[in-house]
Amino acid sequence: MSESTIGGSYEECRTTADWLLKHTQVRPIVGIVCGSGLSALADMLKDPQVFKYCDIPNFPRSTVRGHAGQLVFGTLKGKPCVCMQGRFHLYEGHPIQKITLPMRVFKLLGVKTMLMTNAAGGLNQDYKVGDFMVIKDHINMPGFAGVNPLSGPNDDRFGVRFPCMSDAYDRELRQLAHDVAGELGFSDFLKEGVYCVLGGPSFETIAECRMLHRLGGDAVGMSTAHEVIVARHAGMRCFAMSLISNRAVMDYDSREKANHDEVLETGKQRAKQMEVLVSTMVARLDDDENNDKNNS
Repeated sequence: MSESTIGGSYEECRTTADWLLKHTQVRPIVGIVCGSGLSALADMLKDPQVFKYCDIPNFPRSTVRGHAGQLVFGTLKGKPCVCMQGRFHLYEGHPIQKITLPMRVFKLLGVKTMLMTNAAGGLNQDYKVGDFMVIKDHINMPGFAGVNPLSGPNDDRFGVRFPCMSDAYDRELRQLAHDVAGELGFSDFLKEGVYCVLGGPSFETIAECRMLHRLGGDAVGMSTAHEVIVARHAGMRCFAMSLISNRAVMDYDSREKANHDEVLETGKQRAKQMEVLVSTMVARLDDDENNDKNNS
């Protein structure tokens, strides 16, 4: 199938971006993606303009509980932002190019920096439920099977054919997160590690969790990495953080079971601290540095 058939073509993204620019005066430089149970981040935007996904041309619909399914434009700490309240996943049946279409639309809107959050299971045995994990790298398991959002013809208007991913998660933004966490007193529950992405929707088996941990994974989830790949392909800086919402079951004698309700409940408990951390990071973003990094 061609890219225009499955979603994500330049023309399709341009149409969507132009529609949004016509309907809002906000010209965002920061994009935020809210993970499961973390949609309250968007409620911090001042003078919000809300667009339901179903009303936006070419946008898929979010079908997951805990994902509001709307795009919010506004300002956060004086910075013009656009925020996704709910993202799209492979397990919802969307082609992977459709899942990541918002990243390309954000690029055409003028976004320079992407901040993403998700809820993830903790593989690292030192992690506790409620910890935040700054993502320093990812393991893209669907990519091993050829499921990559950049598959198919490359459009040079977005980026190069073979983009580098060794710097996918911006080092300076990761350091900023640690600095801000230290000031806020969050250092005790802020970790840094490797995120593994799987297709879902079934949670991982014990054998799969053990394997992912041995591969170097610290947390496992069903999102984010695809978005980062497309955002980096388009030249945007990326920061991503996981809320450890449950501990992955690694022991055959364990009676624990992963479930989505636990994910949402943990999100509620830690949402306020996540909001404060992310909003403080946005306030510290330097517009000039932002542009210089993008043009380098």
